[in-house]
Amino acid sequence: MTSDVAVPAPETAAANGHGEAHTTAGFGALTLGSIGVVYGDIGTSPLYAFREAVTAASSGTEGLATPAAVLGVLSLILWALIVVVTLKYVVILLRADNNGEGGTLALMALAQRAVGTGGATIVLLGIISGALFYGDAVITPALSVLSAIEGMKDVTLHFEPYIVPLTVIILVGLFAVQSRGTARVAAFFGPIMCVWFAVISVAAIHPIIQQPQVLFALNPLYAVSFMLHHGIIGFVTLGAVFLAVTGAEALYADLGHFGKRPIQTAWLFIVLPSLALNYLGQGALVLGDPGAIESPFFQLFPQGWIRGAMVVLATAATVIASQAVITGAYSLTRQAIQLGLLPRFEIRHTSEAHSGQIFIPRINQLLLVAVVLLVLLFRSSSALASAYGISVTGTMVVTAMMGFVVIWKVWRWSPLAAAALIAPFLFLDLTFLAANLLKVFEGGWVPLALGALMIILMYTWRRGSRLLFEKSRKLEFPLADLVAMLEKRPPQRVPGTAVFLTSDPLSAPTALMHSLKHYKVLHEKNVILTIETAQTPRIDPAERVRLEQISPTFSKVTLKFGFMESPNVPKALAIARKLGWQFDIMSTSFFLSRRALKPAAHSGMPRWQDRLFISLSRSANDATDYFQIPSGRVVEVGTQVTI
Repeated sequence: MTSDVAVPAPETAAANGHGEAHTTAGFGALTLGSIGVVYGDIGTSPLYAFREAVTAASSGTEGLATPAAVLGVLSLILWALIVVVTLKYVVILLRADNNGEGGTLALMALAQRAVGTGGATIVLLGIISGALFYGDAVITPALSVLSAIEGMKDVTLHFEPYIVPLTVIILVGLFAVQSRGTARVAAFFGPIMCVWFAVISVAAIHPIIQQPQVLFALNPLYAVSFMLHHGIIGFVTLGAVFLAVTGAEALYADLGHFGKRPIQTAWLFIVLPSLALNYLGQGALVLGDPGAIESPFFQLFPQGWIRGAMVVLATAATVIASQAVITGAYSLTRQAIQLGLLPRFEIRHTSEAHSGQIFIPRINQLLLVAVVLLVLLFRSSSALASAYGISVTGTMVVTAMMGFVVIWKVWRWSPLAAAALIAPFLFLDLTFLAANLLKVFEGGWVPLALGALMIILMYTWRRGSRLLFEKSRKLEFPLADLVAMLEKRPPQRVPGTAVFLTSDPLSAPTALMHSLKHYKVLHEKNVILTIETAQTPRIDPAERVRLEQISPTFSKVTLKFGFMESPNVPKALAIARKLGWQFDIMSTSFFLSRRALKPAAHSGMPRWQDRLFISLSRSANDATDYFQIPSGRVVEVGTQVTI
């Protein structure tokens, strides 16, 4: 998952756009910040992963957790953490950055740029991974918070009827505060998660000392033996084992916020050892008392106030994990909008210092409804665990595929060498995906349904936008011809500057044509403005503006933004002053064309998709707000277009 929660530093990649340029922040502060933001999800997996995996492994032994099952599951979990997280993400994928940024859409843009015109498959992979992430963003808060609140049962059974209502209240509160921004809350993320990792490590030491044979699980042969001797049960168990590595995508997605070295240091020296110790501690506890498998995590702590305090700490940790994935959904949505995969949504900036601090009201509302529905539908973390995993494994498979393209094309390895490096990880990801697909009817349909819905929406928007562009282009007049005509026979001139927004700089903007038709006047200075989205996360301010004079009264301005940036037209146009254009916002009018879409008889898409595209278009945020143009300087011209 990707996330844009606050980085505890005065200057970060979110502000400067370079993954390693954190000179003013301090290595320690970035490492601490990464522990809080990056590792919330994977750090709270011990709440449920070991319990679910051993329960699945024990299904053939009348529910009894045998030593062979415990050691086999432990070995699978530990080696999944080493191979999937450490080798694939920490060692390899953190090097595959797009100008310092990570994440599936950043990787898609990097791979697409490397492939060139034949990048349709890469875009499809990006759409799939982005869509699956939304499934993850819905399930993570529901599962994490529910599993923490369930710890109240281990304090006293009287709490059991209040678990679901309290979970819903916490989640509603969490989504309600999103509009205020996460900067203040995020300052505590790192310290709280450090306390969390310290506590879960220390609690595991005593059981390990009492049952030292649990350390045999460090031998990978136990994992291999378990899989060979348990047949289909071993395969089902693998799906539950994967719960231990969910959240690994965050390592890569948050690369731009913290840089490679702080993320690697936090994982290798704090997070991985803490997780390994805790899983071994849970295993040792169950080896000594097979009945402890009901709630092995909370039974590591003494009954009474200590266990009660642990429930509170676990709740705080799961809220942090949820916060990271929620803000990740905002970040992913902004990238998808910029890359033309979703319509424009209202994006509010909640911090002046960090460009990554954003809030998208519509996404927040949709996530809240979906998360609360999941909690009310499944009502327990064990039931929800079946729904988890499919979206994450699917994303990991796609990441491995795009990683192969980057290693081959960008790193310039031979195809065979790139395949040799990625194939083992891809095989492992596909195996995990196949194991998780066995849980489709137990709840796995939820992320698949959410993912399928998002794929349809993204594909429809991208396809419809392209058809609309092609149809509009056929109807429009070449700009060069129009300018030549207007310079030869100029209409009545009025003072000031007119800026006409268009997506096609070669054709005369619809707003310009309608303005001439109805007003029969032309401003003294006219600017054809095009806004482009680059295949890089951010653009150097020096490359933001491209100015081209095409006649004495007409000029073309192209503004370029990275896919991680929110376009601010007035601020970008101020840069054009250095290029010789005297821009004064108070004497400038912005002309935009507002299209009313109607379905055509033959559009190139099925009728249902036409209607979906039109409804998406109507729900899109106003261009004036999205490009941050002062509304008092905007003139909108309405046109009707059939698609």
